[in-house]
Amino acid sequence: MHTSQKMFSVLALAVATWLAAWPVAATAGVFSVSPVRMFMAPKDRAIAVTINNEGDEELVMQADVFLWKQKPGGEDELVLTEDMILSPPIVKLAPRSRQVVRLAMLRPRPTSEQLTYRLVVREVPEARPVEQKVQLQLALAFSLPVFITPPGAKPQLGCTVERVAMDTVRAQCENTGNAYAQPRELTLLSASGEKLALRDSGGYILPSIKRSFDLKRAEGRIPGGNARLAVALDDGSTQSFDVSIPE
Repeated sequence: MHTSQKMFSVLALAVATWLAAWPVAATAGVFSVSPVRMFMAPKDRAIAVTINNEGDEELVMQADVFLWKQKPGGEDELVLTEDMILSPPIVKLAPRSRQVVRLAMLRPRPTSEQLTYRLVVREVPEARPVEQKVQLQLALAFSLPVFITPPGAKPQLGCTVERVAMDTVRAQCENTGNAYAQPRELTLLSASGEKLALRDSGGYILPSIKRSFDLKRAEGRIPGGNARLAVALDDGSTQSFDVSIPE
């Protein structure tokens, strides 16, 4: 998946039915979806999505599309929408088979800001035959980001730091642009280039959203004074910010 073509699971839903005092065997289907990040232009009406059944049992999959926003602190907020639809919305897959479906835009919305959605593809476990013994049915799902990006839309990231403990600083990163930003790694460096603290995970920052990320030093105190925060992004670029760490 360019970076976006790497397989990653962003959501797993467990649905269980069980009876007390009975032995329980867990079962779940095995499937994948490609691509795991989807990029469209406002003029596009549909893109292809491939669903693979990698297991030895028939699977029934169901898809829903959600408008994806973030709350002020960066928490995701999903609202079911009819702006887009996966066609067909329910897919039956034979063992070791795949099907190409279409993610279609039903209600184009002119905008100067990137539109963000989540496509949630999940297994319908009730459609699988149940053996006579009691089983725990696990329903796996993928939550896949969909970006509809108008020409010229891009992120604009700004970051500051504050001390939250002797060995920990908190990076506050705000996206004032009109497309998402995704920090993948944050590194705090001293003025001389010494690595002071590292965080090897980040997250999406949608337009007009500010998120915080804590960086902890493995050993010892993070010294105060001038420093540099290097933020590695999902597109392979790195942005650096001059920061000041309180004593």
